[in-house]
Amino acid sequence: MHGPVDSKLYLQPLGFLRGCRASGAVKDGHAWWLAGGQQGMGLAFTLVRILFRHQGMAVDEVTLPVGHIGDYQADLSTFHQGEMDRLLGQIQGVRPPLSCGEGRTIAWDKPVIQGIVNVTPDSFSDGGRYDQAEKAVDHALALMAAGADIIDIGGESTRPGAEKVSIEEELSRVIPVIDMLAARSVPISIDSRNARVMKTALGAGAAIVNDVSALGHDGDALKLVAQQNCPVILMHAQKTPDVMQDNPQYDDVLLDVYDYLEQRLEVCLAAGIDRANLLVDPGIGFGKALEHNLALLSNLSFFHGLGVPVLLGVSRKSFLGALSHEPEASQRLAGSLASGVAGWDQGVQILRVHDVRETRQARDVWQRLTL
Repeated sequence: MHGPVDSKLYLQPLGFLRGCRASGAVKDGHAWWLAGGQQGMGLAFTLVRILFRHQGMAVDEVTLPVGHIGDYQADLSTFHQGEMDRLLGQIQGVRPPLSCGEGRTIAWDKPVIQGIVNVTPDSFSDGGRYDQAEKAVDHALALMAAGADIIDIGGESTRPGAEKVSIEEELSRVIPVIDMLAARSVPISIDSRNARVMKTALGAGAAIVNDVSALGHDGDALKLVAQQNCPVILMHAQKTPDVMQDNPQYDDVLLDVYDYLEQRLEVCLAAGIDRANLLVDPGIGFGKALEHNLALLSNLSFFHGLGVPVLLGVSRKSFLGALSHEPEASQRLAGSLASGVAGWDQGVQILRVHDVRETRQARDVWQRLTL
């Protein structure tokens, strides 16, 4: 029998194909569709990595072609057979369109671009550039014109070492901006950890909650999101922004982040949040050293086992500077695009970026390079 009977089972789709090659391989039984073949890329996987974790540590793993999965599964315990069925169902299952109110929906016919608007004086890349409402609105409109599918508005910096701001200050930064953008057709997400800010922003016209604490910072956030019936992005972060980069430690960063997000999904479902409204973000750079970020980026497809859309935020982040010896955040466009494409190659559904026009161009070209 494969794997200890009291261990936890994980599955990761690998060996991706796109376009006619994917279609042919699926037809011949050599590949399975990822997320129903959505995103306008027809992404299919030919391999499955099967991993068992016992008492916090990975104890056994094997990678098999999809055609061999049935024989392998037959030798598992009854419990693990059921777990494999459940995880394969979540990996292959179609992701419903994201309902953003006012008749707006986000379909997964292409990778989605979320444009960043920081209404803050101290964000790591563009702090102070858009800290006045008029400047922030102009920037948001420019991002929409450049091709943003979502505009993400935040009033509290979550860069490493950032200090918490008052609720009143956060509200004074973001609500005037949302008020002036609410009538636009592009959905707005509110980047906040605080339930009062979420509620006020949703009332002003925001449609999505983007919480770096995965609804864990504010005790009222879970109930609020359930009542509002709105999409929510659950991000992993180790500790709070002011101390998150103080020697972060993991037993296994990939499994630890997966387990955390899985637990937060379960909490949200138990609170009455519809699964169709849930998205996850592994939180690159939030309580992670360089080696942690690289491990996550190399294995982003692991998170499809959670059965919900995956968001990736890598734009201009410090790990790109470490890899490329570029100290200036504003000069990390090439690294941002490279890591974003790596995410698309693994089926990431949303990319959160500063540079929307360049990202849209990369996406449009990437989609057409299907052989």
